[in-house]
Amino acid sequence: MTTTGSVPEEAAFWHTLKEDIQKAAPGLGIDSIGFTTADPFLEMKDILRNHREQGYESGFEEPDLDKRVYPELSFAEPRSILSIAVAYPSKLANPPKSEPGARRGMISRTSWGRDYHQVLRDRLSRLEAFIRERVPGARLESMVDTGALVDRAVAARAGVGWSGKNCAIITPEWGSWVYLGEMITNLPFAPDTPITEDCGDCTLCIDACPTGALVAPGQLNASRCVSFVTQTKGWVDEEMMEKIGNRLYGCDTCQIVCPKNRKKNWTHHEDMQPDPELVKPLLVPLLTMTNKEFKDRFGGISASWRGKKPIQRNAVIALGNFKDPTSVPALTDMLMKDVRPEIRGTCAWALGKIGTAEARDSLERAVATEQDPQVTEALHKAINKLKTG
Repeated sequence: MTTTGSVPEEAAFWHTLKEDIQKAAPGLGIDSIGFTTADPFLEMKDILRNHREQGYESGFEEPDLDKRVYPELSFAEPRSILSIAVAYPSKLANPPKSEPGARRGMISRTSWGRDYHQVLRDRLSRLEAFIRERVPGARLESMVDTGALVDRAVAARAGVGWSGKNCAIITPEWGSWVYLGEMITNLPFAPDTPITEDCGDCTLCIDACPTGALVAPGQLNASRCVSFVTQTKGWVDEEMMEKIGNRLYGCDTCQIVCPKNRKKNWTHHEDMQPDPELVKPLLVPLLTMTNKEFKDRFGGISASWRGKKPIQRNAVIALGNFKDPTSVPALTDMLMKDVRPEIRGTCAWALGKIGTAEARDSLERAVATEQDPQVTEALHKAINKLKTG
């Protein structure tokens, strides 16, 4: 057998190894796996550039567009890329009720169960070990969410699924309820064929998007995406607060309405099964949660990555949208005592939405002591709406 360095060159060896990997994947906790070349993703360059020029980026992406297009900028002399998908649940068994006096928020399905970064790293580590046992000289670099490459572009070219109008990869077997990861290698695997299936004439996801963030098929304005907004820190404008509803982290609307996801719910990965009380938590207790309490309770799921600030702010927004008068004392306490202006301002909006006499009294008392001009403006706006409403 001829070799280049410590990597065999015979095509038959790689064909057999690829088949072995495909057969082993389920036992490694991988639901779908695809192979593609390490050629540049040139079709992405204009898309990414246009996305930036339109102001549609979230700010969480790799800023260097070339790194997102050219695998060789992340890995010396790459020869192929493996894409993996791991399916996650879409339904809660026996979900707790949200009712007056005990309102609950919702954490999106992408953050159910164990933090998906850890899940995918675990699966990719198993895959790396499987390959290295057979090719000790293999160079492998796994990426989960934080890599420069566009996960969806890799998955689509590797035949794992197609890129849907909702910007998610839709797989034939698992729908879009999948996490994606990839591995760049110096191993010459033969590429798989991309899937030719697509969304056809369906536009349900675009029609259902609460904020119109899906501006065109496969094109997302992240600044208007509820999922993105729930992860930001700071102030949220009134229109977006209305649209957030009771979402504490993320948004599943464009996947829930997708016909390809109908009746699909995956429960075969034990570490990804959700705790209903964790992903549909009571809102009022979140308002007084300390950093330690937040970390102890939510630290194991991916929704914790931005810390407790956005979650608490979103809990305030949810209570305002519920208009539950029993939350007025807790919101008033935050309004009067919280050191964060954006939280006090959001409490002002929420109390204005609730609109009871007790809520109005809280707003008027806060005006007398508030020093921050932006919070003061929010207080006056809430009071004026109650007067004119």
